[in-house]
Amino acid sequence: MRRLIIGMTGSTGAIFGVRMLEALKGSEVETHLIVSKWAQRTLEHETRYTVEDVRSLASVVHSPGDMGAEISSGSFKTDGMAVMPCSVHTLAGIA
Repeated sequence: MRRLIIGMTGSTGAIFGVRMLEALKGSEVETHLIVSKWAQRTLEHETRYTVEDVRSLASVVHSPGDMGAEISSGSFKTDGMAVMPCSVHTLAGIA
């Protein structure tokens, strides 16, 4: 099974992360979701989805600050990561 990490930040466009998870639900892709504190707020303002709705679309949900999470390890095998939406602050941190 393929594995993909989905990160959601507080940038506008929360629906893009939701749509990605909806498209992958029921597929042969194991999704690992991380939703920032500000992404939760943006989600509530921009969509009709609750944070619980979005979390239910993922195979596994991780807390943003959990450095002990399996996805925090360099040995965690993944096929990639999508950050949707991605704030400029997060993009700068990744770069």
